[in-house]
Amino acid sequence: MEPERFAELDEASLSDEQRRVRAAILAGPRGGMRGPFKALLRSPGLFDTAQRLGAYVRFRSSLPRALNELAILLTARHWTAQFEWYAHHRLALEAGLPPAVAAAIAEGRRPDAMSEEIAAVHDFVRSLLSTGAVPDAQFAAVRERFGEAGVVDLIGAVGYYSLVSMVLNVDRVQVPSGELPLKPLA
Repeated sequence: MEPERFAELDEASLSDEQRRVRAAILAGPRGGMRGPFKALLRSPGLFDTAQRLGAYVRFRSSLPRALNELAILLTARHWTAQFEWYAHHRLALEAGLPPAVAAAIAEGRRPDAMSEEIAAVHDFVRSLLSTGAVPDAQFAAVRERFGEAGVVDLIGAVGYYSLVSMVLNVDRVQVPSGELPLKPLA
């Protein structure tokens, strides 16, 4: 495995703005600087803006938690973001996402059996990530179930976790076990 690119910053070397944004995340619901935040600390303005968006997307979305986590897993799979998958796979299962759905996504295939809600979110997100757009039928399926706020929150989850996945991949953030949970797709 290749080493991570961004080293931990020494507390004494932090600017006042870096200290402020670091303290804000440590005091928030995440309680730590895991994942992308070590790299993002280099740009405290982006760090602060991104972590506030992420707090909304993760903790206050109008979508049911299992479906929000589904969107996160689909985004992690799209980017083959190992740490993102590692961090959210357990959360998705705890929120009630069926293990067979997560397993199929990890393999890069459409799950065989899904509820209508899971299928609506799955198909919307896969289309958005693969084409940059969503067909009318997929848009309508999500809007009918979750309203227009749900549509926008779903887009926000994909956008935020795409940013996170890219930061993690560029930094080469390792999963704690050292294993890669996502195999490369053909």
